[in-house]
Amino acid sequence: MPRFFIEPGITGEGDKKVITGEDARHISYSLRSKVGDEYTLCDTDNYEYRCVIENIDAESVTLRVLEKSLCKAEPTVEVVLYQALVKGDKFDTVVQKAVELGISEIVPVISERCVSRPDEKSLEKKTERWRKIAKNAAMQCARSHIPNIRSAVDFVTAADEISRFDCGFICYEAEPHEPMKKIFDSKSREKDIRSYGFFIGPEGGISKSEAEYAERLGIPLASLGKRILRTETAPLCVISSIMFYSDNLN
Repeated sequence: MPRFFIEPGITGEGDKKVITGEDARHISYSLRSKVGDEYTLCDTDNYEYRCVIENIDAESVTLRVLEKSLCKAEPTVEVVLYQALVKGDKFDTVVQKAVELGISEIVPVISERCVSRPDEKSLEKKTERWRKIAKNAAMQCARSHIPNIRSAVDFVTAADEISRFDCGFICYEAEPHEPMKKIFDSKSREKDIRSYGFFIGPEGGISKSEAEYAERLGIPLASLGKRILRTETAPLCVISSIMFYSDNLN
């Protein structure tokens, strides 16, 4: 069943919801919907609403709520990806697949070895595109909310934030580093892990000085095995591992 999110373009009270703007035009023209068709609406409180179209035209769609239920698609843990800016459209792929895998938030990072360094205006346009990609991916994979894509930060800011998670780490291909599972096990012995935050570097990886800064903050450096993964592959490996470790692939 197609789904949409209760955003500023969706209004209404009680058992009535009205969709306007781009989503309404998509339902009317692209999906060619008609009165009687059913849709699912999702709110920010992890609830979803099974609705039926009562009225539809080019600019608005009025729906009646048939059933409200708790969405079961969201992970039980918060996972935030700090992803260095990368060349081409690789970041688009990372956003789409990370949302499908259950990411909570994605933070673009400008690190020392980033080749991609767009100016402020270009970066704003890219961020808006990534937010649209996140929305479409969340709709496609039955998420109950759209993961946030934040404005870009520098590496120091990213590392400072990562250090505050229940389990925060930085993926690093060089020595010294330790297996990701060892980090998970160590952190889980200290407390119940409810939040994960991790950093993936750009095509050239992270610099030695960045690794040393992370270590000074007490952030573990994590290995992803004996193979060197591409920057767009690594975050998907990590998110999948977190979901498996936290029993969110059951």
